[in-house]
Amino acid sequence: MKSIFDSVSKASSKVVTKLYSTSFSLATKMLSKSIRQDIYNIYGFVRLADEIVDSFHEYDKNILFKDFEKDLDYALNHNISLNPILNAFQLTYHKYNIESHLVNSFMDSMRLDLHKTDYLTEAEFNNYIYGSADVVGLMCLTVFLKGDKQKYNELKDAAMALGSAFQKVNFLRDLKADHDQLNRTYFPNTDLNNLDEISKQNIINNIENDFAKGLKGIKKLPIEAKFGVFMAYRYYNQLLKKLKQTPANKIKNTRIRVANYKKAELLTRSYVKYQLNLI
Repeated sequence: MKSIFDSVSKASSKVVTKLYSTSFSLATKMLSKSIRQDIYNIYGFVRLADEIVDSFHEYDKNILFKDFEKDLDYALNHNISLNPILNAFQLTYHKYNIESHLVNSFMDSMRLDLHKTDYLTEAEFNNYIYGSADVVGLMCLTVFLKGDKQKYNELKDAAMALGSAFQKVNFLRDLKADHDQLNRTYFPNTDLNNLDEISKQNIINNIENDFAKGLKGIKKLPIEAKFGVFMAYRYYNQLLKKLKQTPANKIKNTRIRVANYKKAELLTRSYVKYQLNLI
């Protein structure tokens, strides 16, 4: 009767997605039903790991993370976990033969967040971005393409660029929380206490380049995935535009958001473009 527990596990991952990220949840709803649950399963896994290192301050994070790693290893090697989120993830992991090094790289970056507070070089920063964001994009791409290796290799760089763009937008938006609450500084060679317009613009230029690469890949995605990913792209691009319009000295002291009415507007306009085959 594991099928009942599997259903409970999938429902748990969907709830995690809905409660933790209304924007990602909305974009996921725009995916085809044939792949939607698997994206919930991936999100649930990465969200849980991220929560351990970012939120559970009153507990021993090192112990929690080590236990989580053990449970993850058991789930992937035995096709079951009593942790419903990990049980749902292992279903998707095995269904699409997700490459183990993607999962390992993700966990490596999450482990860094337990102790590392500064990224002093571009190499360190890029390595963290790869593990925390790019590989998540590649896991999702594996699902979108249903294991088509040739297409995967063609779109791999674009998927990584899009994952990088999303993560960097998050970093720029969350400067205050990361710095003040978690004592972390991700962007190298940048004085976040005295962020100026030139430094801000350099960061934004880099993100815009990533978005441009990512959009080229979105246009080549199968129909089951294209609209949902385009919605996520439109949301984060809108967030970047708001950050671009915000003075550098205010970014660290506020958290930029996209209003719900604007999200609805983005959804409507994106759907029109999709229907007119403009993406």
